Amino acid sequence: MPDTIKKKNIEIVNTVIKFKSAFILLLLCIIVTILSPRFLNYTNVMNIARQTTVNGIIAMGMACVILVGGIDLSVGSVLAISTMVTGTLINTGIPGFAAGIVGLLLGGLIGGVNGSLIAGLDLPPFIVTLASMSIFRGFTMLLSGGMPVSLKNEISFIGAGYIGPIPFPVIILLIVFLVLWFILNYTKFGRHVYAIGGNEQAAKLSGINVKKEKIMVYAISGILAALSGLIIAARLNSAQPDAGNGYEMDAIAAAVIGGCSMTQGGIGTMGGVIIGSFIIGVLNNALNLLNVSPFWQTSVKGFVILAAVILDHMTTRVKKA
Repeated sequence: MPDTIKKKNIEIVNTVIKFKSAFILLLLCIIVTILSPRFLNYTNVMNIARQTTVNGIIAMGMACVILVGGIDLSVGSVLAISTMVTGTLINTGIPGFAAGIVGLLLGGLIGGVNGSLIAGLDLPPFIVTLASMSIFRGFTMLLSGGMPVSLKNEISFIGAGYIGPIPFPVIILLIVFLVLWFILNYTKFGRHVYAIGGNEQAAKLSGINVKKEKIMVYAISGILAALSGLIIAARLNSAQPDAGNGYEMDAIAAAVIGGCSMTQGGIGTMGGVIIGSFIIGVLNNALNLLNVSPFWQTSVKGFVILAAVILDHMTTRVKKA
């Protein structure tokens, strides 16, 4: 009997650990609903969904990088430079769709260069992407002269359109999620990503081209950062030179809260990252509804990231026990 009870307790603990992000989101929603009746208003819910889209897409790219044991601090700057290039091209007469494709390709190129430096020269991801963050933020300011660039309503539907009652950005988020979920779970590339994160040396010995896969992962992160930038710019109908400032923090928070481990690669799922993104989205919305100072909001996010890392460390120890 004691063994049966112990086994059942272990199963309960494992279930809580597995779905901890979903439990946190549910608890957060209940608390915010009690504190603010406006929270469950349809307009507010759609607003949360729309605002979560940008961070969710970036966070999924960030999660891919974290899965191979890396980090990408350049996503905010990639977002800014790609949208600024898109806006500049539109103002030279290039159609919005074509300009947007160029912006996405630029994001992928920057990500690929980051990956090449990290994988090819065995440089620390933190240093490479930190340098990239500064470089491309500077390029964005040089290209724009520090001024916004109008998109002339060329791609406004991407950020402000609806399909039925659903904002189009939310549909984009769902599509990105389904594509990455399929890739990571049902393709050779996805298996390689988890293998590299789990044990890079073993992955090399098994014949996996680790350098190639890492470059692809960083390229994906760059493309998704650029896509998020297009959504923001399309909604505002302008490319802002300071766009994306601090977005890497929210993306890392969403990925870690969603189950990606900062201490061990190969752990995490796209479903968890989406839930983590909504936790950050609900938290941001709740702080606004409760009229919390923006300065406190930044501090709260920092505490959330720290708490997520501590929780990840504790659950890892419980699994090993």
